Amino acid sequence: MSVIVAGKLYVDPKDRDRFIEGHRPIVEAARSRPGCLDLSISPDPIEPGRVNNFEHWESQEALDAFRAVAPRPSVSVDIKDDQVFKHQISHTGPPFD
Repeated sequence: MSVIVAGKLYVDPKDRDRFIEGHRPIVEAARSRPGCLDLSISPDPIEPGRVNNFEHWESQEALDAFRAVAPRPSVSVDIKDDQVFKHQISHTGPPFD
């Protein structure tokens, strides 16, 4: 069963680009790990303080293995709010059936 971790979080708009760049080592490390199908931490195009998080893992075990060795962000930025959730996926198919 694959796992998706997705959602949004909010930082001060003046810190958003620094927050995203500070998480670049995590994105790079995750994408090179076995079991990582995709990972992105990106700016929202509409809300200035919003950061979008998306992770797709082959399994919970792959996610756990990465979290055990994941680098820390290279910056410290306060997160004002977050709405990020883990989803366990039992079926995947085309977006328009």
